Amino acid sequence: MKLLIVEDEHKVVDYLRSGLTEQGWVVDVALDGEEGMHLATEFDYDVIVLDVMLPKRDGFSVLKALRMRKSTPVIMLTARDHVNDRVRGLRDGADDYLTKPFSFLELVERLHALARRTRSQESTLISVGDLFVDLIGRRATRDGVRLELTAKEFQLLSVLARRQGDILSKTAITELVWDVNFDSHTNVVETAIKRLRAKLDGPFPSKLLHTVRGMGYVLEVREEAESS
Repeated sequence: MKLLIVEDEHKVVDYLRSGLTEQGWVVDVALDGEEGMHLATEFDYDVIVLDVMLPKRDGFSVLKALRMRKSTPVIMLTARDHVNDRVRGLRDGADDYLTKPFSFLELVERLHALARRTRSQESTLISVGDLFVDLIGRRATRDGVRLELTAKEFQLLSVLARRQGDILSKTAITELVWDVNFDSHTNVVETAIKRLRAKLDGPFPSKLLHTVRGMGYVLEVREEAESS
C-alpha cells in the first residue's frame, strides 16, 4: 500500500517513514504544504497523513483543495488539541484525526482501517473499459450511457464483471445466476447472453462480451474484439 506523509518535522518524518516501511508501506514524503498538494493531486495514494502546521500552505488549505479533486482518505496529524481544529478538519473532509504525541501502533491501525474501508467501497464499483457496474446502486453505464437492463440481465452482467478476464462456462453461469443445476437441453444461457450483448455491445463500436467456442463466455477489453 502507498502512503503520503505531509509533515515538516524531520524527526517525525524519519520515525514514521522507517516504521511504516518496515510494516510494508511504500512511503512518499512532502516537507511543506505546496509539495504535499502537488504529490497528493498528481499521484494516487491509499492514505495521506497530513499535518496541520506546515510551511508555505497549511494542512487545512491542502485538504480543502485536495477534496475538490480527489477522495483519498486523509488522517490529520497535529500538535493542536483544540476541539475546533478537529471539527474543522473533519468538516473540511478529513477521515480521521490524530493528536501529537501519538502511538505509532494506533496510527498503523487507523491507516489500515482507512485503507480497508476504501477498498471495500471501491469493490462495489467495477469497471471494464468504458463500462461501469455499480453493484450497490444496481445500475450499469457504458461510455456515460445508462444500460436499461432487467434484474436478471444485471445479475448476469455482475457475475461476468466480477470475474472479468475469466472464461465462465454455461454450467458456471447457470449456477451463479439461476442457482440451479445445469440442464444441457436448455438454451437459457445463450438466450440471456444474446439479450445482454445486444444492450451492452450493440450500440458501441468496441465489444466487451466475447464467446470462447467450446468453453464459455468472457467479459474483457480486447484490442481487436470479435464476438459471436
